[in-house]
Amino acid sequence: MKLIVGLGNPGKEYEKTRHNIGFSFLDYYLNKKNVDVNWTKKFDGLYTQLNINNEKVLFLKPQTFMNLSGNSVRKVIDYFDIDINDILVISDDLDLLVGNFKLKLNGSCGGHNGLRDIENKLGTSEYKRLKVGISKDNSLDTKDYVLGNFSKEELDKFNDLFNKLSDVLDDYFKIPFKDLMSKYNRKNR
Repeated sequence: MKLIVGLGNPGKEYEKTRHNIGFSFLDYYLNKKNVDVNWTKKFDGLYTQLNINNEKVLFLKPQTFMNLSGNSVRKVIDYFDIDINDILVISDDLDLLVGNFKLKLNGSCGGHNGLRDIENKLGTSEYKRLKVGISKDNSLDTKDYVLGNFSKEELDKFNDLFNKLSDVLDDYFKIPFKDLMSKYNRKNR
């Protein structure tokens, strides 16, 4: 069983913010797959389960706010007995330009509070990540920037990017992660 976690903040006021890129991409991906999503509210989150390539896959949107995302992830892992190697977390990344992404096998949280909480709750940083670039604006406070809305130009880039990321996620279910990184990360420099 695999777990795909999209990070974000619950509530309408956060829906179109930079920090909610994980939620937005999960919604896009499931919609593109023509999945009639029936989100179940449990484990401090919203989750749905699909069968992809004869494997159960859980999609999770923690509803604990970004800084406490690990609570929901931990509950799902414990309940479904999911191996840490079968987790992929999708998050925003200030150090990548809008339109870019990076797959990582493991590593530090890089200052991302949602990833930091997941690492704290899991006791490890050895989980896979798909980091989606949101750029940064040094003239704004980081909190204000990540909780700000995308410009029209940025949204146009994300429409193209989400289509590409759907291919990445499709391949995630088919090929080893190191091969996935080789296939997509070098084209993304």
